[in-house]
Amino acid sequence: MSVTRLERKLKRRRRASVARDKMLKNNNFVPPMLNVDVEAIKAEFEKNKKA
Repeated sequence: MSVTRLERKLKRRRRASVARDKMLKNNNFVPPMLNVDVEAIKAEFEKNKKA
C-alpha cells in the first residue's frame, strides 16, 4: 500500500519539476535578433566615439 503512495508522490514531484522547467524556459526565452546590420552599428559607434 505504501509503495504505491510513494510511486504516486514521485510521479507528482516529477510532473511538478517538468512543469517548473517548462515555465522557466518560456519565461527566459529571448527571440533571436534577425536582420541586424552589424556594419551600420559599428559605424555608429565609431561616429559617437569621435564626437
